[in-house]
Amino acid sequence: AQPLKLEKVADGIYVHHGLHEDLAEGYHGDICNIGFIVGSKGIAVIDSGGTFKVGQRFREAIRQVSDLPVLYVINTHVHPDHIYGNAAFLEDKPQFVGHHKLAGAMDSRKDTYSRIHQEWMGEAFAGSEMVKPTLTVTDASTLDLGDRQLTLQAHPVAHTNTDLTVIDSRTSTLWSGDLLFVERTPSIDGDLKGWIAVTESLGNLQASQTVPGHGPVVTDLKAALNNQHRYLSVLLRDIRASISKGEMMESAMNTAAASEKDKWVLFDIVNRRNVNNTYPGLEWE
Repeated sequence: AQPLKLEKVADGIYVHHGLHEDLAEGYHGDICNIGFIVGSKGIAVIDSGGTFKVGQRFREAIRQVSDLPVLYVINTHVHPDHIYGNAAFLEDKPQFVGHHKLAGAMDSRKDTYSRIHQEWMGEAFAGSEMVKPTLTVTDASTLDLGDRQLTLQAHPVAHTNTDLTVIDSRTSTLWSGDLLFVERTPSIDGDLKGWIAVTESLGNLQASQTVPGHGPVVTDLKAALNNQHRYLSVLLRDIRASISKGEMMESAMNTAAASEKDKWVLFDIVNRRNVNNTYPGLEWE
């Protein structure tokens, strides 16, 4: 298998950038940022890709950089593009690390994810399986890679109910998972108001650079968070306005956050889905 292409973003820190494709458009399991951190004792993988085959190609790329053991495979949340490569690392016998709600979320989504992915990808999905965490994070936790420590933080419901961030002590690099989207339209599968709150709290972090779940690495975290905060807030405001006017959800799908359309990739398909996921809950505020 062809090793995935990597970008070295800091000392011992490597990222593979996925493509801005939607799940419904020729998806092959390589749409998010995945990466790894090399310490003196070993390696921590942060998200593993959307299929077993992507995970294998990722592992090949890691082996071209270092032959140190893979000690940890950290999943930033439950979404399939981030977790289905886990099985490619089973032979390394790492600790699989995730939010304390990750295992339950995997269980509840397993059948649906498996069915949909087999329909979408067929043979490309072969060998993919969910590998649950063996180490869970309830609040904050630290992992030791020898000459660098990783600080993991579990968050309340935001993008999903399983969101986890990672900060590397040596370089002050933040891995936000999908709590931050850059360029690609943020997709909501958790709680819109909760995500706005977490977006605000992430602004208190001192990060030299941030690896988002989707999009390029950013050095200006506050600017990237402000862009996302603006979109999420406009979406919330517009949906509330539609509800108060008595408009149907279908109508709101075409109008909510329309002012943001030119600022994001995949806006039409993702924004409609966001309205669909958010509107019913806001009707009961």
